[in-house]
Amino acid sequence: MESNKMTGILSIILGLIFIICPVLSSGLVSVMIGVSLIFLGIASIFGGFSAFNIIVGILAVIFGLLFIFQIDALSFLLGIQFYIIGIVIILLGIAGLFSSGMSKIASILIILLGIIAFALGGLSLTNPLYAAILIGVSLIIQGVRLYVAE
Repeated sequence: MESNKMTGILSIILGLIFIICPVLSSGLVSVMIGVSLIFLGIASIFGGFSAFNIIVGILAVIFGLLFIFQIDALSFLLGIQFYIIGIVIILLGIAGLFSSGMSKIASILIILLGIIAFALGGLSLTNPLYAAILIGVSLIIQGVRLYVAE
């Protein structure tokens, strides 16, 4: 079987797991990211005894522990990403209102899209199930795209 088809099937299966068991999958991703950050932090601290490495290492260990015991990493990272994208899109829409190269209607629609992206960030941060289901749907779409690609 081709690697694209195999990757597509695995992506579809993983997406279904995220949709069927959003709490379990979201928690598992959070623990995996947390453990990875702890190892990164320890390696950074012992990799070089510069002030920068020690600060980065300590911050990585702290965030790793937070992701394991407190914060749902999946919804947090997805929420932050939507906030950043929303802010950038809103600023582009505002810039389009003042430029002569873009129509005013297109600029207003871009601003509305930025507001929607910003709202998705809030939904993702307040409800981890939303983030897991959104990731699951994205994985299924990606899996189908990979499976049918030639």
